[in-house]
Formats: sequence, structure tokens, C-alpha cells
Amino acid sequence: MIEIDDKIIATEVVTGRFCCDVAACRGECCVEGNAGAPLELSEAEEYEQHFESYRQYLTPEGLKAIEEEGFAVVDYDGDLTTPLINGAECAYCIKENGSTWCAIEKAYRKGECAVNKPISCHLYPIRLTQLKNGMTGLQYHRWSVCRSAEIKGAQCGKRVFENVKEAIIRRFGEDFYAQLEDVAQYIDKENELHTK
Repeated sequence: MIEIDDKIIATEVVTGRFCCDVAACRGECCVEGNAGAPLELSEAEEYEQHFESYRQYLTPEGLKAIEEEGFAVVDYDGDLTTPLINGAECAYCIKENGSTWCAIEKAYRKGECAVNKPISCHLYPIRLTQLKNGMTGLQYHRWSVCRSAEIKGAQCGKRVFENVKEAIIRRFGEDFYAQLEDVAQYIDKENELHTK
């Protein structure tokens, strides 16, 4: 484990390799799973506030789920998450060119919405946990849907945290990202010394 300020980071976040491969997975992370994407309360409020800016991109099924369930729901673990369409894909999902992605992100990327997709989605495969000591944990979540991303990451050498650079800076700032880069360089140097 690595400790930076008030964060505990799993070593694999720095040493593991990962590069999203949407051409292979087709955005299955938006569909698979046993609950919606984790949400912060402020995000649910923002999605309600900015609804009209991304509404046009929602599917009829997603729109219906949001109208019936709200912009966020509490799952069986008591966590705030995105609503689902018939217990399957996220209500905010859209399908284009054979892949699934986010209506909110689409509007954000087009400059039509002031907020982006949930930070839990943006950071994936990093998952955040609030620890009992008040610190934030950053874990590397692995599952079969992202196997192609692990293979592609190993081929191109991209680290887990590098894959989600924009999201890490969005959530924790540029200084924290720079510290992760420093840790990665230190680990690389240590590994070189031990292999000589």
C-alpha cells in the first residue's frame, strides 16, 4: 500500500497496467454488474439540475427509469447509485456504433452540459472507499469485462492511474497526480536496482 496525504493507494494502481479497449469491450461496464454506478449526493443533485442539457441523448427506456425512480437510487447495500433499466444497464446509458457509453458524458464532451459522468465511472477501474480512519482508499478493481484492457495495458505499458489521468485530476487535483507519477518512477528505479 502507498500513503499520500489522506489517501491509501493499492500498489497495483501504480504498478498494474490498464488501457481501456472500448473496441473490444463495447462499454460493457455500463451494463454489467449488480447495481448502478456509485454516486455522490452532489452528483445526483447536479444531474437533476442539468437534466435538460443531456436529456435529448437518453434512450426512451433510460428516461422512463429516471422519471420513475429519480436521478439516483439507494441500492441493497444502502449506497447511492444510478438507476437501472429493468435491473440491467445504467439509465444514463446510450448505445452508438455498437458501444455503450454515457449520455451525460456525451453532452459534456459537446460543451452542452456543465457536469460530467459520475466520478466512479470516470475513475474506473479505480474504486474509492472511505476508510474508518477518515482516509480515502484507492483500489484497483478487476473483473472479466475489462480483461482486454489489461492485455492492451500490458502491451502499451500504460499504468492503471495513467489510464484515468483526467479523472484523478478532476477528483484529487494535479498535485496528487504528480505524486503518483513520482511514486511510479521510484518503484521503477527500485525494480531496476533489484534486477541488476
